Amino acid sequence: MSYTLAYIVEQLGGEVRGEDLAVSRLAPLESAQAGEIAFVGHAKFRRQMLASGAGALIVTEALAAELPGRSLIVAADPYLYFARLASLFHQQPRPRAGIHPRAVVGEGCRIAASCEIAANVTIGERVVIGERCRLLPGVVVGDDCVLGDDVTLHANVTIYHGCLIGSRVGVHSGSVIGADGFGLAWDKDHWFKIPQTGRVVLEDDVEIGANTTVDRGAMADTIIRRGAKIDNLVQIAHNVEIGEHTAIAGCVGIAGSAKIGARCTVGGAAMFVGHIEVADRTHIGGGTLVSKSIKEAGNYASSYPLQSMKDWLSNAVHVRHLDDFAKRIKQLERELETLKKSKEEPHE
Repeated sequence: MSYTLAYIVEQLGGEVRGEDLAVSRLAPLESAQAGEIAFVGHAKFRRQMLASGAGALIVTEALAAELPGRSLIVAADPYLYFARLASLFHQQPRPRAGIHPRAVVGEGCRIAASCEIAANVTIGERVVIGERCRLLPGVVVGDDCVLGDDVTLHANVTIYHGCLIGSRVGVHSGSVIGADGFGLAWDKDHWFKIPQTGRVVLEDDVEIGANTTVDRGAMADTIIRRGAKIDNLVQIAHNVEIGEHTAIAGCVGIAGSAKIGARCTVGGAAMFVGHIEVADRTHIGGGTLVSKSIKEAGNYASSYPLQSMKDWLSNAVHVRHLDDFAKRIKQLERELETLKKSKEEPHE
C-alpha cells in the first residue's frame, strides 16, 4: 500500500513542499530509500537529514528551508506526525464479528453482534461487552464484568470478576486485571487473608502492556484514569489511583493506596511506597524510589550515578560512615563557632 504526500496531508494535516510523490512505508532516517518517508524530530539530526536517501521527509518549517528541491511534509511536531502516519500505514484489524465455536460463554451475557470472540475464550456469567470488541485466543473474562466499545484484549489476558473496562481500552498478552490485592493481617502465628472486595476500573482510552498486573481494591476500587498508558511488567497494587494521561514505563512497582496524578511520566523500574500522593505533571526518573508524597510538580530522581565497580566500592566505604562524618562536622562547627566568639570578645 502506498499514499501520495497530498493524500497524507489531506488525512493528517501539514503542508506538502516539492514533488507530490507516493511513499510506501515509514523508514528510519539513516536507512530510508526512494519511495519511503522518514521524519526529523530535532535539528541535532541535521547531518543525517542532509545525507538521507528518503524519498520524502517530515520536517519543521525551520528545517524545510535547508532542503530546497526535496519532497517534504512540513509539520509543527514531526514526531507526533510520524506517530499518526504510522497509524495510517498500520491500521488496527477490524473485528471479525462472531463467537468462535470453541469459545465458552456463560449465562446472562450481553455481547454485541459486532464483537469478535476468538477460540478458547472463556466468558463468565452476566458479562456485558460493547460494540466492536476483540477478545483474542485464550482470554478469560470473569463474572459480572462490563466492557465498553472497541476494547481489545490480546491473547491470554485475564480479567477477574466484576471489573469495569471503558471504551477503546487495549490490554496486551499475559496481563492480569483484578487479581486479589496483597491484603494480610497478622494473627498470632500466621497471616490472615483480607478479602479483596473492590474492583479494577480502567477508564476510556487506557492501554495496559504485556504481563502487567493491576490488583483489585480491598474495599474501594483500583482506578486507572482516562488515557493513561501503562507499559509491560508493571505491578499496580490495590486501591492505587493513576491520573489521566499519565505514562508509566516498564518494571515500575506501585504499592497499595498510592495516588499518582494526571499527566505524570514515570521512568522504568521506579518504585513507589504505599499511601503517598504524587502531584499532577510530575516526572519521575528511571530507577527512582519514591518514598514520600510529592506535592509540587517537577522533575524528580534518586538514581545513583553509574560508575565502575572499583569506584563504587571506594565510595561505598565512605557512604557507610556518613552518619559519623555528619556528627564530626557538627562538632567542628560548634568548635569553630566557639573560637569565633572568643575572637570577637573584647580583651582587657
